[in-house]
Amino acid sequence: MTALPPCPACGSAFTYEDRAMLVCPECGHEWTATATAADEPDTVFRDANGNPLQDGDTVTVIKDLKVKGSSLVVKVGTRVKNIRLTDGDHDIDCKIDGIGAMKLKSEFVKKA
Repeated sequence: MTALPPCPACGSAFTYEDRAMLVCPECGHEWTATATAADEPDTVFRDANGNPLQDGDTVTVIKDLKVKGSSLVVKVGTRVKNIRLTDGDHDIDCKIDGIGAMKLKSEFVKKA
């Protein structure tokens, strides 16, 4: 049996073959057997309108967002300055005036 390479996205050793693709059951990443991590482009984070986001950008919230674990709500139109982009489920780390440190998904913001 041939040893399969670990997942380039999460490093899991539990990869399996599905026709010509390799699949990671833990993170769902799919890649070809000939592809390497250097072949894959860096992740580009995009806002709700498809504009690319960068660290330090200012964004505007496009939907009321409830803050988990409290009764606070981030209202539509709230401007968030100096964002930091991160990997994971929530793409944006930021600080919102009156609320504090937050993690936001890029699909709920637009570039200002």
